[in-house]
Amino acid sequence: MAKNEANNSALKIIPLGGLHEIGKNTCLFEYDDEIILLDAGLAFPTEAMHGVNIVLPDTTYLRENRHKIKGMIVTHGHEDHIGGIAFHLKQFDIPVIYGPRLAMAMLEGKLEEAGVRDRTEIRTVLPRDVVRIGKNFLVEYIRNTHSIADSFTVAIHTPLGVVIHTGDFKIDHTPVDGEKFDLQRLAEHGEKGVLCLLSDSTNAEVPGFTPSERSVYPNLERVFSQAPGRLFVTTFASSVHRINMILDIAKKQNRVVTVVGRSMLNLIAHARNLGYIKCEDNLLQPLHAVRNLPDERVLILTTGSQGESMSAMTRIANKEHPHIKIREGDTVVFSANPIPGNTIAVVNTIDKLMIQGAKVVYGRDKGIHVSGHGCQEEQKLMIALTRPKFFVPFHGEHRMLVKHAETAQSMGIPAENMIIIQNGDIVELTEDAIRVAGKVPSGIELVDTTSSGMVSAKVLQERQRMASEGIITIAAAIDWNGKLLAKPETHLRGVVTSVERSLLQTWVKQRIEEILTVRWTEFAPEQGEAADIDWGGLQGTLERELQRSIRRELQCQPSVTLLMQIPDEPPVKVADGRRRRTRTAAQVAS
Repeated sequence: MAKNEANNSALKIIPLGGLHEIGKNTCLFEYDDEIILLDAGLAFPTEAMHGVNIVLPDTTYLRENRHKIKGMIVTHGHEDHIGGIAFHLKQFDIPVIYGPRLAMAMLEGKLEEAGVRDRTEIRTVLPRDVVRIGKNFLVEYIRNTHSIADSFTVAIHTPLGVVIHTGDFKIDHTPVDGEKFDLQRLAEHGEKGVLCLLSDSTNAEVPGFTPSERSVYPNLERVFSQAPGRLFVTTFASSVHRINMILDIAKKQNRVVTVVGRSMLNLIAHARNLGYIKCEDNLLQPLHAVRNLPDERVLILTTGSQGESMSAMTRIANKEHPHIKIREGDTVVFSANPIPGNTIAVVNTIDKLMIQGAKVVYGRDKGIHVSGHGCQEEQKLMIALTRPKFFVPFHGEHRMLVKHAETAQSMGIPAENMIIIQNGDIVELTEDAIRVAGKVPSGIELVDTTSSGMVSAKVLQERQRMASEGIITIAAAIDWNGKLLAKPETHLRGVVTSVERSLLQTWVKQRIEEILTVRWTEFAPEQGEAADIDWGGLQGTLERELQRSIRRELQCQPSVTLLMQIPDEPPVKVADGRRRRTRTAAQVAS
């Protein structure tokens, strides 16, 4: 841990993700020797993170304090809140995870797939359920409204008082599923006294109220009715309410729905089992079953509203989907707005669909999407109901946090009773004060799911260098006396240079010979067995020196990889008559 002045008798609130960014929402609460986690999300990589599929918060602090972890509370089932749990369980145990039925159903499948289901106990909760975690935390689940069904705010009872974490929320008075925000329970906590409020800041810059999810229905209905042929609809896979409306409109307009995209299929299956999505079985049909239907009777519901590279809609736009091709007369509806960082990917997908002849309906002005997060008036209402002594804006980029703090101050919370924090800050909360008392590691961990491994900063830098500057591979054979056995082979991939290939190969040969002449004795002492030769050290030195020289000569920064070969058999005897043992190239590489 970095500088830490924390008071052990205080409640510590430590966000590891979700602040000054959108995604990887992860927060922990610590009192005495107990830690509970609230959510554990992921984020998606930027274009510069080559080969990275998932971005997680740095969990060094949790790994170092794994003996203190007593459990986890989950607020809802979005990936930026539960997507990291399976990866964390590979590094440390979480004794018990409490959460809503839908989120826990989705999580259970993730844990089974990752092979870590036995490393925790999953327990579901209902509105107003209260669960005890350890001896210091009593957690109450309070129904809220959001863009996914079964979403909760939590009231965390601690020895110092009640801390309310809103989770993601909007205040929807006409929710699609009829499950209204339990504002009464929030007011009751406010009446009794709330020590601190941690509140969703996503739409802190937007005045007014977020429209109800139901406001989307007539606009979707109009757009669908104007589609003359096949209808493609893409939205967030987790938007259960939106999917319910899409299915209902499809039924009214005599369309059959086929679902494409693994995450969408999984969520619909879980939501139907739990009763959050209700539709007749014959409304949903597999793709092959709708091929012979007239185009005007087909609705294809897909993932890919954010332009994700491997999603169904992106693959369709790129002409890479094995079973679906866009044709004239198709209508594609984007019932989602791009989240920050995804705009370019989304507009590129839209362009490609249009080029292939589809009519694409998108944009905020169409009224086919509303946010799942509350605007300024809803944030004010949250503060008015809970009446917190201290306030911390959560879940949002820096400008959102600042604006939310300004809103809280306009509601009467003194400036000295609120703080704007960053990931890794240790918020120390007592009955009388709030302050930042130190910091824990708060970077990112990168995951390449194709290899089930973490991508280190060094590996990422190498990938970025190869992508931007290319790679030079040099194969050199060296004998037991430190001499080249043949002219090295040099191969360039993705390297732009005006230097002739033959000239480069000659120069590489000369440079290797120079290094061997000057530095051979560092790795092969004059006295001793052949096994004493430090082939690994020699290879590393040659690679570093060649890389430094090549970059200076070519005026670019390619990655340089040296493949070094040595003879399988050394001379039987040397001058002093002693035998030398042999080491193969494979042994050198290892």
